Amino acid sequence: MKKIIIRNIEEKDIPDVVDIQIRGWQTAYKNIIDEKFLQSMDREKKIEKQKQEYKNTSFIVAELAGQVVGYCRYLENNDYQQNIDCEIRALYVKPELKYQGIGSQLVTFVINEFKQKNKTKMIIWCLKENEPSKKFYTKMGGKIMAEKSIEIGEKTYPEVGFVYDLK
Repeated sequence: MKKIIIRNIEEKDIPDVVDIQIRGWQTAYKNIIDEKFLQSMDREKKIEKQKQEYKNTSFIVAELAGQVVGYCRYLENNDYQQNIDCEIRALYVKPELKYQGIGSQLVTFVINEFKQKNKTKMIIWCLKENEPSKKFYTKMGGKIMAEKSIEIGEKTYPEVGFVYDLK
């Protein structure tokens, strides 16, 4: 595989990011999240939302051969617990390019950023039924330390929080 470049997002990347997010949800959450919701995701609305999000959070993309193939959005704080001082909010890789190290490079980049800023504990939330992602977050060093519910569409789903010790 060619070299993956991790870089800050640019506004021109947002349509690619949204396409990765929608396809990622439709594949990863098939048989977990209501199918009607997955099929009704509005690309244009998501593009507008991401244009706001990318200004308010740290946001990186993985680029391969000039194409955006994954992304990660993260925060230097979180709203869960005081002892957790940073969070990965979103991590997605093109479904056909999973298991090739792209997600690992994105997570490693973010962890290194947080360590440079003296952050000590990071959390990432994952749908409880999303077994492939749970395996990935465990492999990357996370431990399930929390549970909560999230509303998606008209339904509520359980999530687990993977905590990473950055010290």
